[in-house]
Formats: sequence, structure tokens, C-alpha cells
Amino acid sequence: MYAIAPLDFLINICSMDVFLHICCGPCALYPLEVFKERGIRVTGFFYNPNIHPYMEFERRVKALEEVVALNRVDIVWATPAYGLRKWLSLIGDKSSYETRCPICYEMRMDETAKEAKKRGFDLFSTTLLYSKYQRHELIRKICEAKARKYGIDFYYEDFRVGWKTGIEKAVDLGIYRQPYCGCIFSEQERYLKRLKRLESNMKEKEVQGSESHA
Repeated sequence: MYAIAPLDFLINICSMDVFLHICCGPCALYPLEVFKERGIRVTGFFYNPNIHPYMEFERRVKALEEVVALNRVDIVWATPAYGLRKWLSLIGDKSSYETRCPICYEMRMDETAKEAKKRGFDLFSTTLLYSKYQRHELIRKICEAKARKYGIDFYYEDFRVGWKTGIEKAVDLGIYRQPYCGCIFSEQERYLKRLKRLESNMKEKEVQGSESHA
């Protein structure tokens, strides 16, 4: 299992092919730049059944299409593409941040490692390692476990160092940047304060309506 550091490793990896799980277009920009600078060949893999609702899923697919076209990267689109029912069946009632994210990571990294091995790639990795909002060490731990499970090496690098660079590049290119992680629960959590205000206003109007009929 590889970890980025030794010079001899960096020299050897330039002759290898990396199967890169891509969570979204903007998060792929910096990692793809790093791989390109090192002369490492990359094939992207889009498998994200956690992204809902469908219109959001469609926007992210289109954004990634722009990114892979700009970077001239091959991409594997997992099928079935939209996995709402499968994702919900695995999450069940484990909707809290602490419980749902590990399941979601497990689901996506298992499929990535398995697909990479099946297609004959030397290594697999993920753009989830770029995001400051993801549980970085947990993702690394899960990927290492999947590497052992399927007998394939995991390419680890802390891409968070390029967080600002990636954002600036996405803005400059006009690439759609999603406002939440992807799942319906993270979308709801993003609007919790607004939801509370809405519920308060609804309650207030309900009382006012009752008083007008008194």
C-alpha cells in the first residue's frame, strides 16, 4: 500500500495507471492537476449514489463532463447512474452525520476498489481526499481496508493543501459548485436555520388565522 513521500516511489508511479473516484467536478480539479504535473495517467470513475435529488445529480454530471473534457481524462460512468433507492436502503434510519457518512464512504470506496481491480489498474484513489468538509482520516482508513480486501494498492495524498487553488480554478472556469455534500440529509442540514424560521412563521400564521375566525 503506497503513501506519497519517497522519491523512488514517485518515479515508479509515473508508469502506473490510477483509477480515481471522483465525487464531483470542482473537487477533481486540483487532484487532476497534481497527477498531470507528475505525469501520472488517470481514469476517472463517477460512482456517487448519495447525490440527490435527481436535478442536483444531473448538474454535477454536467459539471464533471466539463472538467474531464478540459483535462482530457477518460471517465467511467457507473451504472445504474442514479442510485437513490440503493443508497437509502443502506442508510436506513442512520441519517445522522456520525452514522451515515461511514456507510456512504464504504459503499463508494468498495465499488471503486473492486472496479479498479477488475479493470486492471495499478492503483485507486479518490477526490474525497481533497475536501475540507469530508472525514479525511476515516476515508483514508476505509480505502486502505478496501485495498487489502481486493488486492490493489491505494494512492494516498492529502489534496486538501490545494483547497483554495481548486476553488479559484472552478470559479475562473465557471464550473458549477454544489452547495452541499450530496445527500438529502446534508441538504436538509444546510437549511436547518431557515427551516426553523419557516416553521416559526408557519406557526405564527396558523395562530393569526385562528384568531381571525374567532
